[in-house]
Amino acid sequence: MAVQHIIKLVAASFSLFILWVIYLANTGASSSLFHLVAAIPYGDKLGHLLLFGSLSCLMIVASRFYRLKLFGKQAYLGAILVSLFVIAEEFSQAFIATRTFDFTDLLFDAIGIGLSVIVCCKLQQRLDTDQSKTL
Repeated sequence: MAVQHIIKLVAASFSLFILWVIYLANTGASSSLFHLVAAIPYGDKLGHLLLFGSLSCLMIVASRFYRLKLFGKQAYLGAILVSLFVIAEEFSQAFIATRTFDFTDLLFDAIGIGLSVIVCCKLQQRLDTDQSKTL
């Protein structure tokens, strides 16, 4: 199986995992994962940063670092899609009885996505450099 297919499979699997976690939270279900996060100082915020930063990085790599021009700047499609999802998901919490909108969660989602963009820029530069050496 090609590396690109594996990356896409990992990105899809991780997306499903996040959707499962959101479903559990939306339904008010109890989970050992939630208890673990609650036991870590700032675990919820760290979780937002890591989950959506990781998802963003996976989506950027899975989309082969595809960029769109947005407001005169180049932006990774994967990061844009994750950002739109995060915004919709966080704002939807205002309408779900078991959830509450938290701007700080949104901020940590954005920090995670931003860090993933920085990492992916460096990774793309490294890959481009390595590729030019082999030509």
